[in-house]
Amino acid sequence: MPVRVIRSLEDVDPQRWNALGLGGSPFLRHEFLLAVEQSGAAVPATGWDAHHLLLEDAEHGLAGAVPLYLKTHSRGEFVFDFAWAEASERAGHAWYPKLVAAVPFTPATGPRLLVHPAADATAVRRRLLAACRELRRELGASSLQLLFVTAAERALPEVQELLPRLDCQFHWHNAGYADFDGFLAGLTAERRKKLRRERRRVAEAGVSFATLHGGELDEARLRDLHRLHAGTFLRHGQQPYVNLDFFRRLARTMPEALVVQFALQDHAAVGCSLSLRGDDTLYGRYWGASRDIHSLHFETCYYRGIEYCIREQLARFEPGAQGEYKLLRGFAPQPVWSLHEIGHPRLAAAIARALTLERARVTRYIADAAEHLPFRHGHAAGPDDDAPDHLAR
Repeated sequence: MPVRVIRSLEDVDPQRWNALGLGGSPFLRHEFLLAVEQSGAAVPATGWDAHHLLLEDAEHGLAGAVPLYLKTHSRGEFVFDFAWAEASERAGHAWYPKLVAAVPFTPATGPRLLVHPAADATAVRRRLLAACRELRRELGASSLQLLFVTAAERALPEVQELLPRLDCQFHWHNAGYADFDGFLAGLTAERRKKLRRERRRVAEAGVSFATLHGGELDEARLRDLHRLHAGTFLRHGQQPYVNLDFFRRLARTMPEALVVQFALQDHAAVGCSLSLRGDDTLYGRYWGASRDIHSLHFETCYYRGIEYCIREQLARFEPGAQGEYKLLRGFAPQPVWSLHEIGHPRLAAAIARALTLERARVTRYIADAAEHLPFRHGHAAGPDDDAPDHLAR
C-alpha cells in the first residue's frame, strides 16, 4: 500500500479525511487541523512543518493517515522532552528537527494512526507506523514521537521496538448524575462544603455565565475570547499558541463542537473557557480572565464543564494537562501514553532506563492519587478504561 506525504491538510479532501476513524475526537477533524495551519499557528515559521502521511488504496480511497509534523522545538506538545534535548545536545547530537505525530497544542488522547472503518485496522496501523519510522530516517530527524496514543496503537507488535512513556491526567466521569447537586451528593461532606463555597464566592462577586456554541459567537464575543485568552498568556510571560483567526475559523467550520463559557460582571466579559465537544467527551482547552475573582478559574473551567456534561449527557470531561488540584474536585487520575523512537542508540538506551524508572513512579502516583479522591464510600469516580498495562515495563 503506497504512502505519500502532503505538506498541508489543504491537499486532502475533507470528507475523505473525516471518514477515517477519528475516535470521536474533534481535534482530529479536518476542520480543526486545517484551522491550526491556515491561521498561522502551526506552520513552518512557528516550528510546525506538516508532513502528513496518506495511505491510499483502490478499495477505500483513503485507507489511513497520520497528522505528522517536523518540529524545530518542543513547545505545544505537553509531553516534555526538554531534558532529552539537553542531553542529546551535550552528547553532540542535534535533537531538532524531530518528527511528531500529534495534534498541535492539544494534550488529548486519540488515534494518531488513523484508519478507515472498513479497512484492516491492524494492517493499516502497522503500515503507517512503518512509514513514520522510514520518514524519520529519510529526514534525518533525531526521533519519532507519537503523543497521547490509544490502547489499540500501543498493542501493535512493532511498539515493542519503541519506548513507551506514561503520564497522568485528571478526568471527570459522568456516573449518570441528574444534576450538579447529584454529583455533589457523592462527595464527602467536607469537599461538598468547599465546592459550594467556591461557587458561592463567584456568585457573590456578581458574576453570571453565558454558555455559547460556535454559531452563537458574533465578532464581539470572538474578540472577547481572544482578548481574555491572550491576555492571560501574556501576563504569565508566554505567547499564546493560537490567535483570533483560529477562533473565527473554528466558530465558522465547527460551530456545533465549540463550547465557550463566558463569565460576565457588570455586563462585561471578565473570564472565559473554551472547550470542544466530541462524540461523548467534553475537552477543555483554553481559558482567560481579566479580573482576579476568587474561585473564578474553578467555576469557569471545571464546574461549568461538569454541569454541561450532565445536561448534555456526555460521558467524560477532560479539562487538559496537569493540575493536581482537579483531584479534590472529583477528577480521577487517568494514565496517558506516548511512544518514542530515538535515533541515536546510546541516547535511546539512556532514555529507556530513565523511562523505566519514570513509569514505575507514575504508576505509583496514579494509585496513590486515586486513594485521595473526594468521593464517599461506594461512590466511584468513573471507569478507568486505560490503566497501566504490559507497557509499564
